[in-house]
Amino acid sequence: HKACGSQIHKFAYKVLLVTLSKSLTVAISTQLLSFLSFQVLGCGCVAQAVLSRGHFGGIVTINVGFAMAVVMAIYVTGGVSGGHINPAVSFAMCLFGRMKWFKFPFYVGAQFLGAFVGSAILFGIYYDGIMSFADGKLLIVGENATAIIFATYPAPYLSLTNAFADQVMSTMFLLLVVFAIFDSRNWGVPKGLQPIAIGLLIIVLSSSLGLNCGCAMNPARDLSPRLFTALAGWGFDVFRVGNNFWWIPVVAPMVGAAIGGLIYILLIEIHHPNPNPDFEAEPSEDKLEKHELSVVM
Repeated sequence: HKACGSQIHKFAYKVLLVTLSKSLTVAISTQLLSFLSFQVLGCGCVAQAVLSRGHFGGIVTINVGFAMAVVMAIYVTGGVSGGHINPAVSFAMCLFGRMKWFKFPFYVGAQFLGAFVGSAILFGIYYDGIMSFADGKLLIVGENATAIIFATYPAPYLSLTNAFADQVMSTMFLLLVVFAIFDSRNWGVPKGLQPIAIGLLIIVLSSSLGLNCGCAMNPARDLSPRLFTALAGWGFDVFRVGNNFWWIPVVAPMVGAAIGGLIYILLIEIHHPNPNPDFEAEPSEDKLEKHELSVVM
């Protein structure tokens, strides 16, 4: 009997490992695909505006195009792995019990890799345009700068303290509204329309809080492309400009995400009436992962 029980336990353990391995593989591949799509389409809007010197785009096309890139990326993978498209969103989901912590490094790793590969693809698409834009020079600052196609850079007047506060606040609003969009006990948004609502959210955030430093709100969207530009010819000054600004869009969004999620839970979510005592406060993890938080820039 002991031997039989041991064999059953071993078999169950193997099944569990296979199931987890398959689940993680799907999550990693879909997160990578969604971020790659988002990176190419979103930063492609910036590339078109910059390289045409405003003739084929501007601030409106960038803000709207970036938001629509988020929407499309979420539609591609949102029903499979949540379409987070943002380490700050994945962090908030784990922090507030909407996703298991052991999945966090896999999700974030896929997002960072997707952003890097997407940057390489975009660079290839616009290679001739980039190389002819400033007579073959790859510049980081100035009117002929092309590094801004891939990563965000601060305005000349901006201090690091102000930049940090900017990214914390913008990401706080991002997560605050995203939590509301996916809260079925609030007004919520009909299933399938959540990406549209998120796209509108991105438009208003980039239109209102984008002046200081580009409204990154996303560690992977900024750090991976910045690393790519450093390796692709712009040099490691991309990490030094703006008084070593590079770490702000990496750290501050994580802080903002935690604050935004906490504010929503403390001021809204825990105060929902619960007419049915058997009602689950939180849906199962599998259900959440298919239709839950998605996002962003």
